[in-house]
Amino acid sequence: MGKIVESTNVSLDGLIDNMRDWHFDYFKEGAMEFAGAQLKAADALLMGRKTYEGFASVWPHRTGDWFSDKVNAMRKYVVSSTVTDPEWTNTVVLGPDTPAEVARIKAETPGDILIYGHGGVARLLLEHGLLDEIRLWIHPIFAGRADPEHLIYRDTGKTPLQLLDTTVLETGIIIATYGPDTVG
Repeated sequence: MGKIVESTNVSLDGLIDNMRDWHFDYFKEGAMEFAGAQLKAADALLMGRKTYEGFASVWPHRTGDWFSDKVNAMRKYVVSSTVTDPEWTNTVVLGPDTPAEVARIKAETPGDILIYGHGGVARLLLEHGLLDEIRLWIHPIFAGRADPEHLIYRDTGKTPLQLLDTTVLETGIIIATYGPDTVG
């Protein structure tokens, strides 16, 4: 059985969107190594429609390096009511009972199932106890402005987590890995 791992880049002021404006100055060698190890441990990607559309517009056109080749070859699951016939190789659209389907996929997948970003799919899985790890890549920058829908914060139920690990990268990014709180 695999585990579902969310990997989210976040600024100090909570921005998880518009990464082109604040993320890439911090993505150096240590970040590439961590991201590579994270992808190597994954057997599948899980994403919502917006992430799928963004990834599917870029990744199929990238080839020739192991990272791109792995992303393009691996199984990809999309939670969407509007994507019906995905063109990206090895993409499966999940039906309306997402938690049950993800639980089945998790049981059948030996490696990690990786989710990039903290959107509706990650919040749904967290609500249903299906998210095993949340890796927050905390960047040492205040992005300075964001609309509420671009922040990690959402009104949701209280969800206690426990710190599993921290990694500090040479650029000041702190990767804080959390899992379900087994104490509280």
